[in-house]
Amino acid sequence: MGAQDAARHALLEVSGLRTGYHRKQVVHGIDFTLQRGEFVCVIGANGCGKTTALKAMLGLLRLFGGSVRVAGRETASMAERELARHFAYIPQVHAPPFPFSVADVVLLGRTPYINRLATVSQRDREVAWEALCLLNIEQLAERTYTRLSGGQQQLVLIARALAQQPDVLVMDEPTASLDFGNQQTVLSRMRGLVDAGRSVLMVTHDPGHAFYCADRVLVMREGRLVADGTPREVITTECMEALYGTRVAVVEVDVAEGVRQSACLPLRCES
Repeated sequence: MGAQDAARHALLEVSGLRTGYHRKQVVHGIDFTLQRGEFVCVIGANGCGKTTALKAMLGLLRLFGGSVRVAGRETASMAERELARHFAYIPQVHAPPFPFSVADVVLLGRTPYINRLATVSQRDREVAWEALCLLNIEQLAERTYTRLSGGQQQLVLIARALAQQPDVLVMDEPTASLDFGNQQTVLSRMRGLVDAGRSVLMVTHDPGHAFYCADRVLVMREGRLVADGTPREVITTECMEALYGTRVAVVEVDVAEGVRQSACLPLRCES
């Protein structure tokens, strides 16, 4: 499929996106697409514009130029409630101001569908329960969110996002505050959702995450998109050293009999 055909059939199409803060432009004309059932990771050094670009796609920052289309429509013409039916944002683990139950946190994902009287319908409760079950955390429903482990809290936030029934799940460093085991739990659940037909756009600092779960990788540098391809095409020793300014090695490792996986490893500098 050519670039024009890919764009024509894309779930999300970002064209010439320029944005920033006040009068300072941070993102300089990026273009990419996201297909249904695709996991795309965005990597780059601190300050390169990854999060700024996400905020513009979510309608949290105004566009200086370019466009964002989701499901064939321009997001600039959408109201907040409609945007929330297309995009669900999954932040790093955070604590709500009140000790809500897990079930109530997930129900918050139904806000774009709840009527003006804030009446929660039986359908809303069913969708929230289905989201919990999809992530195998329904046993946590009556637990207090703030008393869960970091990994459990992140899975609850993913369930809340799923309850929005969005086209695209948008994640900004969702595992940054988690230990190694919880990182793998969250990423494997997200990969499972994509394999079931969901679409994910995730910012990460860890190239290993892209190898683990991404179909495609976007590389940003100084507000520009400098590479777009599969993890093996994009995450090379030369690219990573230029991106992060440190010595690395991209290698193939045996993880099981007959199974090899790519990894990006830092190299110790000899004194």
